Amino acid sequence: MGKKVKKEEEPPAKDVFDPLPIESKSAATVVLMLSSPEEEVLAKACEAIHRYAEKGDENKGTLVGLGAVEPLARLISHEDKVVRRNAIMALGVMAAHSDVKRHLKKLDIIPSVIGRLLPEEDVVIHEFASLCLAYLSVDYTSKVQIFDHDGLDPLIHLLSSPDPDVKKNAVECIYNLVQDFPSRSAVRELNGIPPLLELLKSEFPIIQQLTLTTLALITNDGENRVALRENQGLERLLEFLGAKEFSDLHVEALQVISNCLEDKEAMHLIQETGGLDKLLQFAETATLPEVQMNATKAISRAAQDSENRKILHEHDVEKTLVSLLAVDHDGVRIAACLAIAVMCDLLASKDSFRNHEGVRPVVQLLSSENGEVKEAAALALSKLTQSNQLNAYAVFEAEGEEPLVQQLSDARDGAVAYAAAVLTNMAAQETLRPGILAHGVTPALAEALQSGNSLVLGNAALAVAALACDSEGRAELRNAGGLVPLVKLLNSNNTEVRCNACWAALVCANDEPTAVELCKLGALEILQDINLSSNRRNKFSEAALLKLLDSNLSIKYSLTGYLSPTDLITDGFYDPGQVKPGHRILTLEDLSKQEVNQHRPVILVDGKPHEQSPKAITDHKKFHDGSWVSNNSSLNVTPTVCKTYSSYQRVSTESAPIDEKQQDGLGATRSPSVLSKSSTKEKTKGKNKGKKDDEKQKDEDEIKSPQETITENKPGIPSSDSAFHALVSEAAKAVLPLHDTREQVIGLAKLVADAMGGDVERDKLHEFSWELHLSELKYELKSNIVPIGKIKKGIFYHRALLFKALADRIGINCSLVRGDYNRAWNEVAIVEGSPKVPGPRLQPKTYIVDLIHRPGRLMKNSSPEAIQYQTI
Repeated sequence: MGKKVKKEEEPPAKDVFDPLPIESKSAATVVLMLSSPEEEVLAKACEAIHRYAEKGDENKGTLVGLGAVEPLARLISHEDKVVRRNAIMALGVMAAHSDVKRHLKKLDIIPSVIGRLLPEEDVVIHEFASLCLAYLSVDYTSKVQIFDHDGLDPLIHLLSSPDPDVKKNAVECIYNLVQDFPSRSAVRELNGIPPLLELLKSEFPIIQQLTLTTLALITNDGENRVALRENQGLERLLEFLGAKEFSDLHVEALQVISNCLEDKEAMHLIQETGGLDKLLQFAETATLPEVQMNATKAISRAAQDSENRKILHEHDVEKTLVSLLAVDHDGVRIAACLAIAVMCDLLASKDSFRNHEGVRPVVQLLSSENGEVKEAAALALSKLTQSNQLNAYAVFEAEGEEPLVQQLSDARDGAVAYAAAVLTNMAAQETLRPGILAHGVTPALAEALQSGNSLVLGNAALAVAALACDSEGRAELRNAGGLVPLVKLLNSNNTEVRCNACWAALVCANDEPTAVELCKLGALEILQDINLSSNRRNKFSEAALLKLLDSNLSIKYSLTGYLSPTDLITDGFYDPGQVKPGHRILTLEDLSKQEVNQHRPVILVDGKPHEQSPKAITDHKKFHDGSWVSNNSSLNVTPTVCKTYSSYQRVSTESAPIDEKQQDGLGATRSPSVLSKSSTKEKTKGKNKGKKDDEKQKDEDEIKSPQETITENKPGIPSSDSAFHALVSEAAKAVLPLHDTREQVIGLAKLVADAMGGDVERDKLHEFSWELHLSELKYELKSNIVPIGKIKKGIFYHRALLFKALADRIGINCSLVRGDYNRAWNEVAIVEGSPKVPGPRLQPKTYIVDLIHRPGRLMKNSSPEAIQYQTI
């Protein structure tokens, strides 16, 4: 036998690569391996990147720099299940990095990630795919993309996953998505509310918290609240509140309940199940202030509905809210005050809060060092005192006016606005007003009127209107400089501020000094401008303008050309002529400073008696023949009817002969028809020759005419008008005793005509040189202002003004109407027949009084004679 020879091994095939185990310590090398065609290499490389990325954000950033994001994004759709799993694990962890998210958005990876949520994928892929979407859904554009690619449906299915991490990631992603309105309704349509409610039973607090915050967003939609009730969501939430082990999540649960209680159906449901009493008790007895605060907010949200307020009132919610005011936590107190403010929309609640001694604790909060607490307390008080007299007195009894006035200077606009509102409500009670004014409220309001906040301005203007109801309040406002900012507010672009400012101006205009000051500040022009605008005009601006004009009849007549019978002309009235709306009317003082000009004179009515010695007043002549001089015992005139008049006694004077219609010392003519029958005419001279020269000189000095007296004054506003004063006295003696209104009107008309040049025939009116006469008076007085008693040749508008001024003093009701081209007339209402005759009540007829052609003639308003009298 031969020797055995060892068989040699066959060499490996030349086209086969021998296996090469690689151990790499470089991330760059592993990233390069992501391009390998081998599944095993890809799986191991993805696994290694996942472990590396989990170690921190710095590693994630490194991987981004090495270009790992793009190959990983491709590999999550790989055919091999292990490669897909490891790739999505690595990408899910890396998606927490902002740079990774930016790259993923550019790569449009969301559809691929949503594809990994399908039921056939294993739990690990679900976990990291949902984690990746949770990170990406923080961005708005990614939310839209997830929604558009129907990503919400698979996420809702994952809420029922057995894996808690999958549930957590899915609910977190849904929470991010439902921050947009379309996703909220989509959750309901995809039946997502039941699985969300099931998550409340989870043993993981993070899942419960995410679920509650998601439900809080979803239940902002009314239809979602209905779906929640239909799935017994309210009952589950109330059970959740009753579990002490979930106390750290009660705040979030209360937010959901708060949303649900906006619906009256939810309120009825929670009432029927006894949950409302539990909720109120829970709010009162909870140990955590944050929980009490949110429970109170839930009550406040529920009280937004009128029916809910009634239900809460039936369950004595006022007692609960008053008890919460005593909690030593500012957040709870603020929430309680806000809830009180909402509940006060129910009138019965206002009384209930007072009965539960709730007003005083709120007043005490005005002294808090926390600005939000003071603001909330002022808001609650403003609601409590609104249209509630007893609560206003309760605030006063709790000494709330002082801190409220102090709060008007607070830095918080809301605190100032609500404090002003409370003071407005309190000032509606007249007995409380002096106490408020005594604490210096007016200067504080004057400062508030200069705020830049519209709420503050509106409420401050209302407070001014409430506190300036008497002369004392208006005087304080003037002295505090409050009229200047108030007038500026009339031009406000805010409708409410403008209306309230007009209301305040309306109240202030009841006082003549305040009305004059308002006019000086330009309020009249502003109100005219407002009323000319259809958009800015309001009922308060119209009333304020009328009231301002009623307090300044000179301006009223100049602007409107009309004075009603109730507009009584008093001393100081002047007629500067017709002025177009929007133009400023100068004051009498300003007019007196002007140089004598060519314009029509300003007619002044001033019936104050001239200041001279008693002897001079006694000897002052009235009638043309000098037979009537002052004596207080000879006239029986009621002072309330005729405020300024002189009385006269009959004396005998011996002077130069005077004709029957000769002018008196005032230059006026007097007709015998209006003179006393006992008047005598002296036509002889020389009867005074027996007097001593010194006595004669003394008489001449004492009987100096008013004309001479006025011309001795300095140029400017004439100090008195003795001639008009005498006319008032004459009207009181000759006209007032007449019992018939018609006779009084006729007698007064003749008196006026005689005082201003007598009757003038229509065809000779052009020969009546009244213009020259007025020019001479202006030159004589060295002023553009002419007292009406000085005018001895007056035309239509002079006579009509004199008639009105005299009629107002002796109690004859008449109006004054300005026409065109120096026309003016008076309208009087006269009852025809005897009012004692049985039958229907007699209606007065309106007549126009002729003062120039046939003085005393009464013309019906629509008659041809009256129309001709009013026109040229």
